[in-house]
Amino acid sequence: MDKVRAGNDAIIALATKHPQLLPVATVHPYDGQAALDELTRVAGHGVKVLKIHPHTQKFDAGDPRVLALVRHAGALGMTVLMDNANILPGDSERLFNLAVQAPKTRFIFAHMGAMNFRFWNMLALARTAEHFFADNIYFDISGTVVLVADSPLEPEFVWTLRNVGVDHVLLGSDYPQMGLGKTVDALERLGLTADEKTRIRSGNARKLFGR
Repeated sequence: MDKVRAGNDAIIALATKHPQLLPVATVHPYDGQAALDELTRVAGHGVKVLKIHPHTQKFDAGDPRVLALVRHAGALGMTVLMDNANILPGDSERLFNLAVQAPKTRFIFAHMGAMNFRFWNMLALARTAEHFFADNIYFDISGTVVLVADSPLEPEFVWTLRNVGVDHVLLGSDYPQMGLGKTVDALERLGLTADEKTRIRSGNARKLFGR
């Protein structure tokens, strides 16, 4: 936890020096109450985003400690950013279930399932079930958009973006694996309208984070 606190403090200090940056903090869900306390602490410093990564941090998104953490983040007004590259079997399904169980928390699922992006078309159906889905899921399409642009899957990917709701889609770089320029270029090649691309590039993020 000392290392986690030091890392979070470094990010907070950087954002204080450069107000145009949006600070993103992290904790490990399995640290229990210590993780909850650290989340409360960084929220007090103005941090609005928590990032946790099931694969690299080696935790199960279905663990009750994860649910407790993301619910606490939601109560603090924080958005939870989680990896969704579908590296682990059942990744997308676990994340969807997590979001359903934490309806007051907003989530950003990075990479939108990667090559499992088809799964997320079911959100169009989830929205039709009364009192079931809080519409609290957003997506970052970094990495995936580079793979599908100009591919046979591109029309289906665009269809999926519209099914999940273009107003729920954000653009990321997946740096340092990829640069933002490559990602923006891929977005420009998708068969989306100019307005849809503008919202994905920055409009949705500004609205989500109030910036």
